[in-house]
Amino acid sequence: MTFAYQVLIHTPVWVWILFAYLVWQGVQAMQPRTTPIWRALIVPVVFIVWGISRIGFSPQDNAWPLVAWIAAALALLPLGVLTPQPFDVDHNTGEIIRPGSAFALIRNVVVFSLQYAVGVISAIDASDRALAIIIGRAISGATAGYFIGSTIALLVAYRRKSAGR
Repeated sequence: MTFAYQVLIHTPVWVWILFAYLVWQGVQAMQPRTTPIWRALIVPVVFIVWGISRIGFSPQDNAWPLVAWIAAALALLPLGVLTPQPFDVDHNTGEIIRPGSAFALIRNVVVFSLQYAVGVISAIDASDRALAIIIGRAISGATAGYFIGSTIALLVAYRRKSAGR
């Protein structure tokens, strides 16, 4: 219990705010909704930025973390492109209309949990740090790649559906 408590109290406040926001967005996504396209891009942009932000190098880094990031990003980018979430476009307002789904909540919590776990492992255990860095970069690359792909799919479909006015 002390270990879990220490992990929780040493987690920066912004991490909990981000987690609350991602859960809130996931719960909102369970209901059908109409939103402007820019609002539909917030969560993907958060995950893309988070994924890219973990690329950072330090002088003692070798190339493996970067290789893991690039390989994972390239592996999951097509998945993001090929598995877009369904939506329609309101031709009067230009907003997107999405059916309710638990997918976003599950995806947000899983990706957050993976990123958080790797961050905790990296901060706690120096002997596992090298492996955690490589795994962390792979998860970050996969996250960024998936969300870059899903953003491309969303924007392409939006443009196609908007042109069909």
